[in-house]
Order: sequence, then C-alpha cells, then structure tokens
Amino acid sequence: MSVFFIRTTFRGRVQGVGFRIQTLDIAKGFDVSGFVRNEIDGSVTLEAEGVEPEVRAFCEAVGEELGTYIRSSDSASGTREPEFAGFHIR
Repeated sequence: MSVFFIRTTFRGRVQGVGFRIQTLDIAKGFDVSGFVRNEIDGSVTLEAEGVEPEVRAFCEAVGEELGTYIRSSDSASGTREPEFAGFHIR
C-alpha cells in the first residue's frame, strides 16, 4: 500500500526559533507521519507522509503558522511505501 509524501526544505530564520517544536505541535492536529530536522547549512527539512489531502493540509498549516521565519522553500512529492510511524523531531 503506497502513501503520498512531501519533502520540503525551508530556508530563512528557521533554526533557533522553535521551528521544529512548533511543527511537531502542528503535526498533532493531522494524521501524518514523518519528521522535521535541522540541517548543517541552516535550513530545516520536513518530510510528511499519509493520505494526500491530509499531508497537503499539514504542510499548508506549517507554512501559515511559521511563514514569518521562511524566506524560501523547495518541495518534492510523490507516492511510495510508508517509511514512518508517527511524527518526530530528528
């Protein structure tokens, strides 16, 4: 059974501002699995999987809630076998 996923890299003032914990809090309101993590280059990676409308709504909520910190982002999406159980900070 395949799931829909979105992997997004956020750039801007996204580290040191509670971005990951806020993303985790937002994820609690959606039926998604995946992770959010800081990258060495100062960006943050978010990967979420589940049913497509739920994943898209979650990613939109992250953008709305944390948009003041985000200068730019790059996303990729598709379908694949599930890789995660629950949503976590890495």
